[in-house]
Amino acid sequence: MKRAFAVAALAAVVAPCLAYAAPKQLKVVETVTINAPADKVWAACKDFGGLDKWHPAIAKDEIVTGTDNMPGAVRALSIKDGPVIKEKLLSFSDARHSFTYKFVDTPFPIKDYVSTLHVMANKDGTTLVRWSSTFKRKNPADNPPDAESDAAGVKLITGVYQGGLANLKKQVEGG
Repeated sequence: MKRAFAVAALAAVVAPCLAYAAPKQLKVVETVTINAPADKVWAACKDFGGLDKWHPAIAKDEIVTGTDNMPGAVRALSIKDGPVIKEKLLSFSDARHSFTYKFVDTPFPIKDYVSTLHVMANKDGTTLVRWSSTFKRKNPADNPPDAESDAAGVKLITGVYQGGLANLKKQVEGG
């Protein structure tokens, strides 16, 4: 009985420490309102193999496995003056104007990244584009270097989304 109590007490002390050490789930959500119908906006951004057509940081987007816009497709994104990232399409819905994908291979200091791009019609004829993700930092240390911190991961993804959405708006609105 004393031993069971000791084990339970130890577990009660150690468990919170283990939970604290694990990187927490992070989330980024960015939106933009575009003065155009949802179908037009969706047509401009729906191709999983076409991010290079509207995101200014992407030099090349190539489907390397599977078929564009079919779950299971893998794309290789070549960043201008930077690395290549591989992402896998998890779901695609033309009817709902959305798709979800995840990182397969990335040099970024994040892991477990899953992202959704969703295009939604507003009642006033404009369109809301929502780009969101959840992820964790790769470095499990309690105090990782600044470049590998939670804040750095959030800043990186926020910048990617803001840059892409601003350019999508500019392209679709004809500015």
